[in-house]
Amino acid sequence: MAFDEMSGDGGGVRDPYRGLARWLEEAPEGLLQARSRQAELFFRRMGITFAVYGEAESSERLIPFDVVPRIIGASEWAGLEAGLIQRVEALNLFLSDIYGPQECLKAGVLPPELVLTNPHYVPEMQGRRPPRGVWVHIAGVDLVRTGEDGFYVLEDNCRTPSGVSYMLENREMMMRLFPDLFADYPVRPVETYTDMLLQSLRACAPEAAGSDPTIVVLTPGPFNSAYYEHSFLADKLGVDLVEGRDLFVDDGKVFMRTTQGRQQVDVVYRRIDDAYLDPLTFRPDSSLGVPGLMTAYQAGTVTLANAVGTGVADDKAVYTYMPEIIRFFTGQEPILKNVPTLRCREPQALKEVLSNLDQLVVKEVGGSGGYGMLVGPAASKSEVEAFRKRLVNDPDDFIAQPTLELSTAPTLDRGELCGRHVDLRPFVLSSPDGVRVAPGGLTRVALKPGSLVVNSSQGGGTKDTWVLDV
Repeated sequence: MAFDEMSGDGGGVRDPYRGLARWLEEAPEGLLQARSRQAELFFRRMGITFAVYGEAESSERLIPFDVVPRIIGASEWAGLEAGLIQRVEALNLFLSDIYGPQECLKAGVLPPELVLTNPHYVPEMQGRRPPRGVWVHIAGVDLVRTGEDGFYVLEDNCRTPSGVSYMLENREMMMRLFPDLFADYPVRPVETYTDMLLQSLRACAPEAAGSDPTIVVLTPGPFNSAYYEHSFLADKLGVDLVEGRDLFVDDGKVFMRTTQGRQQVDVVYRRIDDAYLDPLTFRPDSSLGVPGLMTAYQAGTVTLANAVGTGVADDKAVYTYMPEIIRFFTGQEPILKNVPTLRCREPQALKEVLSNLDQLVVKEVGGSGGYGMLVGPAASKSEVEAFRKRLVNDPDDFIAQPTLELSTAPTLDRGELCGRHVDLRPFVLSSPDGVRVAPGGLTRVALKPGSLVVNSSQGGGTKDTWVLDV
């Protein structure tokens, strides 16, 4: 039976949830349903949607929002925060090394071919150092919980992690709907995230930019699935939202076209994948990027957040070596554990996976969004056999993990509170001033009974995440 974050193993209400439990007991019948309808109406009016590719009948959807918060105690959060800071520091050191002296590869910490032939390894960054030496400016680290102290890292998102706008909007919605709860609960604020992000990006600007660098958010445009988030963040940061056509490179510097003439840009918070950033360096057919952007970047006149080439750290095969990477670069034991993982590229591991395929979760090493994976216990025999053929044909492209019994949190379902499986994506910011974690993150919830898939593209929803001060 899954660990429930409100009742633990069934022995009563856990401390972080005691205030919420009392409030729920005293709440008038139908209040939660009414507030849930209010939230949906507000999100619809605001246009807080995401796009779903490949579905002709509906290109945009609301992400379902659950009005019952997920609550994390102060001591629990302190441990998570320390583990997240340690992990992201190690990721920055790892990326600096593989694009530099490659000491971890020489020491055999992980196989060189796993990095050097990785589709997200960018040879153009070899020997390069991004401005201020930061690679992962914004990280989203997905966590799952299996018990009172059983937090595990499910994956690292170091390219263009998304979802922070929903974290912020969820909090604003909860404060509108339940001001009385916030009056009684010592919840740490998340609305300071954009101030933290702005400070972090400013600190990462090239030294020549001075004390007031020009920052922009670079979006692929309104047809991108996360466009709402791009525009939301630009607005909250107080910076321009631009597309590739709004920027140009001249004399090794990046400029923005404005009604007052051109303006030099110092920091680009980019939400475009590496391959589309610069048609002169990467995909020549890209109309999303800026010709010559890599020339300016390599000259050190502009900061790209996140740095080019960080996708290597997103790779799920590289993820399996994170405990060794943390030990190598920090000299410490990992505070947060990985989910036990089998590397299908290893013959003995592949044999074990093929023998237990109906009991495991199998993922593509470069997959995301809940696509390209097999959840063995929930799959049909034909789905298992089809995946078996893929594994045999290309084992290097997959990892396998046990089907974890993810923790549940109370969730409103057709007027009733039910336990639904959840995960958590905290957002971690890096700059020369250090690594900081926003107090909370995006809790995603599998709304279908028994489902373990929390991704919004697969029918999941979101919750507000409360981190308590005491």
